[in-house]
Amino acid sequence: MNKSTKFFFNIILYTLPLFAWADQYPINKNIDIKHYVFQLRLTDSNDEIIGTTQVTVNFKQAGLQNFRLDLINKTTEKKDKGMVVDGVSISNTAVKYTHENDALIIYLPKNSLANETITFTIKYHGIPFDGLRIGATKFGDRSFFNENWPNRGRHWLPIIDHPNDKATSEFIVTAPAHYKVVSNGLLLEESDLGNNTKFTHWKQSVPVSSWLFVLGVADFAVQYVDDFEGKSIQTWVYSKNREAGFYDFKEPTKKVLAFYSKYVGPYAYEKLANIQTPSVNGGMETSSAIFYGEDLVNGKRDERTRNIVIHEIAHQWFGNAVTETTWDDAWLSEGFATFFTLLFIENEYGQAEYNKGIIKAKKSVFDMTVKMPDFSIIAPRTAEKEAVTTGLTYQKGAWVLHMLRNKMGEQNFKKGIQSYYKKFYNANATTDDFRLEMEKASGLDLKIFFKQWLYQAVNPKIDAIWSYDAVNHKININLTQTQLTNFDFDLPIEIGYYTKDSKTPILLKMNLNKKQVSQSYNVKGVPENIELDPRNVLLSSNTITKK
Repeated sequence: MNKSTKFFFNIILYTLPLFAWADQYPINKNIDIKHYVFQLRLTDSNDEIIGTTQVTVNFKQAGLQNFRLDLINKTTEKKDKGMVVDGVSISNTAVKYTHENDALIIYLPKNSLANETITFTIKYHGIPFDGLRIGATKFGDRSFFNENWPNRGRHWLPIIDHPNDKATSEFIVTAPAHYKVVSNGLLLEESDLGNNTKFTHWKQSVPVSSWLFVLGVADFAVQYVDDFEGKSIQTWVYSKNREAGFYDFKEPTKKVLAFYSKYVGPYAYEKLANIQTPSVNGGMETSSAIFYGEDLVNGKRDERTRNIVIHEIAHQWFGNAVTETTWDDAWLSEGFATFFTLLFIENEYGQAEYNKGIIKAKKSVFDMTVKMPDFSIIAPRTAEKEAVTTGLTYQKGAWVLHMLRNKMGEQNFKKGIQSYYKKFYNANATTDDFRLEMEKASGLDLKIFFKQWLYQAVNPKIDAIWSYDAVNHKININLTQTQLTNFDFDLPIEIGYYTKDSKTPILLKMNLNKKQVSQSYNVKGVPENIELDPRNVLLSSNTITKK
């Protein structure tokens, strides 16, 4: 790399924030949604939902004339599916609105006052095109289950459909009496209204982003499994899967809650329910009420189901309680949940199981990088325009935390995680917010580390050539970076050498901070071979040649 290129790269590295990315969602920083009340009427006679939503808005600034919510329009292109707004009001007084191009613009009767809070009522109806799945379970039974991630809640709810605005919520559902209804938070009421109709009211008093709102309506069997620090642990599975589902979800939920509460910080929500659904294939971390694909329930309590349970519970801390501010930083959710799944596995099942998981993740990163050579963990991403995650967000994101833990040391890493969680608890954070907390905890400057692993797509490739000087009892090692980039990684490298008598590698350390580095080491014993990164703490592909 030429000097001018290197100078430019170093300027970027030491600029704060590292980059100003550009999720293009129309964020309105002048308002804050405080609370939603979603009232829904469901029926077996057709797929139309009838909704009334009360949305409580705080206007931070004086002089505002309107605000925007997301709500998908009914159109012929969607086969006449979508929502139709019947009216908007404040305290039973109608207010003006427009509902076009999937945006509901609500006009205030007079300009807002600073810090004024107003509750609006929106009446609407329609057949959801997406977002709320109305249809059969694998047993052929009718059901209603949502899938809001990442921006599909707007298909059936009038909301700010973006992670930056967190709000408390209620779901009040009137449905045929043969269903049970599950949602976020605590169950406040379940009443038989007669005429084969049931009224169910759930309320979550902890603010979350809209993709975490949840509704499941089905023929459920419900088990109150245990409690954790006074909060109920529950299982909701199809009645026809009762025995298998109760068995599968009984473990390891409580152990996971206890581990993350101790390692990270307090569990944020009023309960934790594990719920079987046809609306997802793996899992979905909806707050306090987690969805799992219906085929995961098999009565075997197998490793895949176990690990998905651990992953989705980890999300209750990362993604749910601490939420990325924009989709650019989605790794703060998915990379964290993937790594903390491995961290729980290490704690509960041993170092060998953790190592197996991290090796598998490394292979996945290299395999996916071949298919997606331009995908960096952090980049401008807008859910309305593109996918906001790939498998690299999960697996490479987890590896970044694995390397960061090694770089900082276990105690400093844990201290930084706890500080980050406490500071942004039930709020939003950016990658720079996270980096600054980890720098405070460790005393390290982490700008280069974060830049090279998160903000660009290429992973390092290292060629090692070594020889042994028998006269001077020295190992001579030459390392060369061979990846195709316009910059060089700054990499601490561990090298392990083995003698005839050594059963474990004897560690040497090098700092590969330019294209090529050579170094000699005095050693005891004759080295028979060497190994790069013997502890598997560097996301690099390596070749080794003896000269």
